[in-house]
Amino acid sequence: MTDSMTQTPLTATGQLGCAEEHPGFSDPLYRRRRDAIVALAVGHAVGAPSPHISYSGAEHATWRSVHSSLTGAWQGRVCRAVEEARGRAPIPDDHVPQHAEVGDRLYELTGFRFTLAGGIVPNERFLGAMAEGYFHAVQYVRHPRLPLYTPEPDVLHDVFGHGTHLADPGFADLYRAVGRAAARVSSPDALDLISRVYWFSLEYGVVRESGVPKACGAALLSSYGELRRFQQADIRPWDISDLVTCPYPVAGYQPVLFSTDSTDHLADALHGFLDDFDEDTRDRLRLPPLAARGFMGRPAD
Repeated sequence: MTDSMTQTPLTATGQLGCAEEHPGFSDPLYRRRRDAIVALAVGHAVGAPSPHISYSGAEHATWRSVHSSLTGAWQGRVCRAVEEARGRAPIPDDHVPQHAEVGDRLYELTGFRFTLAGGIVPNERFLGAMAEGYFHAVQYVRHPRLPLYTPEPDVLHDVFGHGTHLADPGFADLYRAVGRAAARVSSPDALDLISRVYWFSLEYGVVRESGVPKACGAALLSSYGELRRFQQADIRPWDISDLVTCPYPVAGYQPVLFSTDSTDHLADALHGFLDDFDEDTRDRLRLPPLAARGFMGRPAD
C-alpha cells in the first residue's frame, strides 16, 4: 500500500517515542528474523504463490494480542461497511495465517489474492497489480515488545486491514479502480497523484455516519493508536485539490484526514476521479503540484 504504518511507537506508559528507537529497528535478533522472511520475496513474480512461513509461538502470541486489542478498539469507531466486511473476512484470531489461507477465500469472495512483498514496491507495480486482483503483502510479524505499534507495515496490517476490505465486493471494486487507473499511465507524477488519492482514501479514509467520523481506511483499521485518536485529527471534507496539496508524515499520527459522507460517496468520488484518469488529468482538473510527502508507493517492508 502507500502506507508506512504512520504511528510513533507507544511506550508502556502510553507516551510516544522516536520511531528509530522502536525495537523493530534496534533488536538484532528480530531484524535477522525479519530480514530472512523479507529475503524470500527477492525476485518473486506477481501472482506466484507466497512461500510457507513457519511462525513461532511468540509470533502467534503477538498476532493474538494485537487481534484482540484491535477488535476492542473497533467498537464504535469503524464505519458500518467495514463492520459488515469484517463479518465475511476469513481472518483467524488465534494464529498468523499464511497468505494462501486468507487469499484463497478472498478470491472466492471478490477475486483478490495476496502477492508477496518484501521491500519497496514501485508505484507502477504496487498499484497496477490491483487491476489484476493482486494486493502486495508482507509476511513478517511486528516486534512483540510493542505489539500495538509497528513503524512499518507487517502481516497483521496487510491481512487484518486490507484483508477486511478485500472481503467486500464494494471495497474490492475500488482497489481495482485504483489499479486500472495506474495501468493507463506511466509517468511518476501521474502515479504519485493516484497514490496520494489511495493514501487518503483506502489507507486513511474517514466516513461520517450521523455526523460522527468513523474509520474506513485500512491503515486506521489495523492501528490501535490511530483508532483511539483519529477523531482528534483535522478531518476535512473530501476535496481533491486540498488533498494533493496536503503534506503528510510517514512517522507519527496523521494530523490531517479527509472524510466522505458515506461509503457510497467515497465510491462515487474515487470512480469519478479514477475512471477516466490519464496523463492529462492534472492539467485537465487544474490541480496544483503535489505537496511534499513522506512516501509514495510501497514503503520499505
